Amino acid sequence: MARVERTVRASAERVFAVLADGWTYSDWVVGTAHIRDVDAGWPAVGSELHHQAGPWPFSLKDTSTVVAVEPGRRLTLHAGLWPLGEATVHFDLEPVDEHTTHVVMHEDFRAGPLQWVRNKANDLVLHGRNTEALSRLADIAERSGTRPQ
Repeated sequence: MARVERTVRASAERVFAVLADGWTYSDWVVGTAHIRDVDAGWPAVGSELHHQAGPWPFSLKDTSTVVAVEPGRRLTLHAGLWPLGEATVHFDLEPVDEHTTHVVMHEDFRAGPLQWVRNKANDLVLHGRNTEALSRLADIAERSGTRPQ
């Protein structure tokens, strides 16, 4: 299980807008190499993000599915990486003020072989990966809020 937190210099709406743009996931989700398709209703419950993870020629194609959403506040996904397994990933956004958001990302394996190999080393790797992912998410949210319209 990995839980990481970061304060982002962008509104909760701006951070959620990045989460709601499925085409950006390969820009900030560490290990995602390519977004193949995004359902038109993303991030509505049941909608899917079709991704490819890992380096070629060993990359795996799978999907992530929205299981809960509260726009501007939280998003929960079941992220697939079969045959390795599936994780549940929660994003919680807590506004600090109108220009700052505290983001918590929590990921835990829910199915497959990855849930059986839980140990401290795996937790450290997952924690490092998710710390970098939140850093990249923050960069996109903070930059996009300053673009000229």
